[in-house]
Formats: sequence, C-alpha cells, structure tokens
Amino acid sequence: MGSGYRITYSLIYVVMEKLLKDKSEVPSFGREMEKISPFELKNRLIELADERIKKSMQTMLNAGRGNPNWIATQPREAFFILGKFGLEECRRVLDREDGIAGIPQKEGIAKRFEQFLKVNKSTPGCTLLADCYRYMIDEHRVDADELVHEWAECVIGDQYPVPDRILKFTEIAVRDYLAQELCGGRPPQGDFDLFATEGGTAAMCYIFDSLEQNFLLGKGDNVALMTPVFTPYIEIPELERFSFKVTEIPADRMSGDGLHLWQYSEKALSKLRDPSYKALFVVNPSNPPSYMMDEKSIDLLVDIVTRWNPNLMIVTDDVYATFVPGFQSLMARLPHNTIGVYSFSKYFGATGWRLAVAALHRDNIFDTLLTRLPRKRKGELQKRYGSIRADVENMRFIDRMVADSRMVALNHTSGLSLPQQLQMSLFALYSVIDSRSEDKFRQGMLGIIKSRLNTLWESMGFTLPADSTRAGYYSEIDLLVWAKKFYGEDFVDYLKFNYSPLDIVFRLATETSLVVLNGGGFDGPEWSIRVSLANLDEKDYATIGKCIRGVLETYAEKWKNALPVEV
Repeated sequence: MGSGYRITYSLIYVVMEKLLKDKSEVPSFGREMEKISPFELKNRLIELADERIKKSMQTMLNAGRGNPNWIATQPREAFFILGKFGLEECRRVLDREDGIAGIPQKEGIAKRFEQFLKVNKSTPGCTLLADCYRYMIDEHRVDADELVHEWAECVIGDQYPVPDRILKFTEIAVRDYLAQELCGGRPPQGDFDLFATEGGTAAMCYIFDSLEQNFLLGKGDNVALMTPVFTPYIEIPELERFSFKVTEIPADRMSGDGLHLWQYSEKALSKLRDPSYKALFVVNPSNPPSYMMDEKSIDLLVDIVTRWNPNLMIVTDDVYATFVPGFQSLMARLPHNTIGVYSFSKYFGATGWRLAVAALHRDNIFDTLLTRLPRKRKGELQKRYGSIRADVENMRFIDRMVADSRMVALNHTSGLSLPQQLQMSLFALYSVIDSRSEDKFRQGMLGIIKSRLNTLWESMGFTLPADSTRAGYYSEIDLLVWAKKFYGEDFVDYLKFNYSPLDIVFRLATETSLVVLNGGGFDGPEWSIRVSLANLDEKDYATIGKCIRGVLETYAEKWKNALPVEV
C-alpha cells in the first residue's frame, strides 16, 4: 500500500458509478449528502456497497483525515529505554521464577537511575532521557528520587493516577511546553492548572459536559462559534441535551484580489459585545482553513472582553499551534476567560496515544461564575459533588471536570493512565530541550508541511500568497473563487445552478480515486474542499492538485459547450 496512508475505498467509485449513472441524480443525491458530517460521508458510501465491492483490492488516496504519517522517534526511544529501567527496579524488589516482580521503591532510586544512564548511554533514547532528568532538576529543583520514582511507576503502570487531575511532574513538564508553544514564550502571570485527558476529543466532551452540569451553560443559551470549524463543535451544541442558540462568527475577510484570508472581520467579532453571549468556541489555528487568528482579531477580542463582555467563557482548541512559529493562544492574551485544549496527537504523530490537556488559569471566570450561581443551583451541586468533599462551593471548575469525567461516583479512579502521562511528559520535555539547541524537529516538521502545501497548490496552477498566520496542516480550497478568477462570474452561476457543492467531492472519488472532505460540512464556503497535508506522500499531493484542476476544467468545458453559438 506504500508509505502514504491509503485505504481501500475503490468501492466508492463503484457505488457512485451505480448511483450516479443517471446524471440527473447528481444534484439531488449531493444535497441529501450535504446534511451528513464530512467524516461520516465515506462511511455512508461504504454502507451502500455490496460485499463484492468491499473486497476490491484497488486503493484510494485518502486526503480526508488528519492523522499524520510521521512520528517523533526520540521521545518514544526514551520511553522504551525507561521501560527497561522500570522493570529492573521491580525485579530488584522481588524477582520470582514464575514471572512475578515487585513495584518500584523510592529510596535511592535516583542514584540507581544515574548509574543506569551511564551503563546504557549508547542506547537510543538514553541521551534524551538524561537531558530530561537534568532539565527537571536544574530548572525546577525537583527532588530527584521523587521524580525518578514517578517515572518508574509511570512506565510500569502499577498505580492509579495520583493526583487524579495530572501527575505532579507531568504537570510541570507540560506547563513549560505550553508556555513555549501556546504562549509564544510569554505566558501570563500565574499558573495554569492542567487536566490530562484521553486526547483532545475527551477534553471537548468533558468541557461541554461540565459547563452544562454546573449550570454555566444551559438550553437556549447564546453561544458563538468561529467558523469554518472542526465539525464536533458544530454538532455538539445542537444535541438535545445542550440545544444552544449558536451564532457563527465567520472567517469572512477577503483580500483585495478576492482571495480568502481566513480571518474574522470587525463586524463579525463585534457581535460578541452583546453580554447575552455566554461562551465562544474557537479552533485556533483553524480547521480546516489552517490559519491562526491574526493580531488584529485577537486585539479586538481582548477589547470586547475587557470593555463589553467580561463574563464571556472562551474555549480554544489549539492542537495545530505548533505548526505556526511564534503562535500565541487566547490562553495567553485572555487567561482569565479561557479554557485551552491542546492535543499532542498531530505534531508528534501520536493519535493512537490519546494525549491531551485542558488548561485553566487559577484566576478564571469559570470559578467566579460558580460563586454567583443561585442558592438553589448551589444546593444541587452540593448534592452532586458532596461525596467528594464537604465544601463543594470551594471546588474549582477544573476539579469538577475531573469528577464529571467519571460520573462523580468514580472520581477516585479518574485520571489519564500513568504510561500515557509519561509519554506526554517526554514529548513535552523533548520539544522544550530541542528548542534550546538546534530545534531540528520543529524545522523538519515545518519543512514537511510546507513542501507538501507548495506541491499541492503548484500542481493546481493556483497562486498561494505567503502568509505568516498559515499553519498549513490542511488546505481549504474554494472552487468558486478559482472558477471566477479563471472563467468569470457567468461560469460561477453555471456551477451553482447545475451542480451540488458535493459534486466535486464525488467526482474526485469516482473519477480520480481521491478522497477529500467537503468544506461546507465544516460550515465553510459550500464549494470548498479540505485537503489534509499530513497523511500522504509529497508526490500524492501533486496528483491531487492536478486532479482538482482537471475536474474544474471539465466543468468549464461543459459550460463552454452549453453557451449559445454566436451567428
């Protein structure tokens, strides 16, 4: 199947050929599919196929999903060599012939670890492990035995997570990483408390759940959503349980020559001055456009919150932050109002590890709003969390999230597993340490993404202007913008009248064996498509670009042939 991520979706070709044999069915079938989440679209087509089709051995290039086809090797090597040390520590305590060993003991473990590093210094990962150890001691003056004991227990996985929110030294390491990557090296005064979660998706679920459970958001409340956006942020507020009134803040600014800037206008953002808006949900850098919010928009948001809507609760999902040099999150600029979500999945090629954190500043609006709840609501929350502590009124929002993640009753077994937290720590420390030297990993990662992006756009024959806000993890291509540039407004009208916006997605699948996602499914421009730059080889993006341009030219030929002949 090759080194690029590929899937056996040739069945889509056959299904669509069967369904769309009558060309008049294309628009109606497309409009039916417009209602479906873009991530479910491929699954729906598979359901329509018969077993013969599913057994097809042909392959299809899948540029729909964002799962990267790279990994960070060194922090994984450090994890594996630490596993050897952990087992040695267990066998030092008890080593039976039947395969039963003891558990790591704290006393003197740091000296034994230092000796282990010397003996194994030539083993891959050992140098990074030693650097991480020295960093934690030199930068944070941590107790060496306590640190190494936590690491040994983590890699062995013999304990429940204690503290349950996040382990002591994991929090220290990840705080440093977030200060570097999400705060541009300029974190605000005071500390962020972190909650380690099973990936960014779990963090999202916990946040929505706790906001509702604690009466900070309820049915019918006004919330705002910056679009285009990752589809769960569109779909979750519409669930019966939440039923929020959602206002979209579109990235509708255009350049002078008619290209999308994927930034937010002052007019759109100014809606948030209305204090009836209780919450704002942001993906920054955006998904799918893959641009970070520019300084103008951030400054305007800061002004809106400061002067007009000081109680606005902001949730920012910053998973793609590491792909924009100098990125600064709303966590850094509006720490009092913001919950930050960061996942390690994309940058380190670790979607299978399920590693993320929710970050909340110790001085925050969420805790303040809890103190302002009516007495009746406080009484209900006393009953909900009363099995955990007597003074529920003093229980912070982030700790309520931890409890809610295990339906409160299982709070004593909550928390991310120890091996996961260790790998998270090693990813974080690796990046911090590497940035202080040659910064090889970052430069290599950005180079991969930039090269793929340029290949895609050059092969389409389109012009992609330089932009310092671009992350480039995805590319959202608005076909109507380029249709107008190449062929004029009449051609745009022709496309809108004769085809569904999903037609381009289906045609790429059936005619070129390429999978892309429809941008309209992300509440972006209806005729846009999202291409992931993460999961295929560079040569594949040349193929994709040529196919996209070829489909557009096919439309144009049909349009030209339909024009009346001048006499």
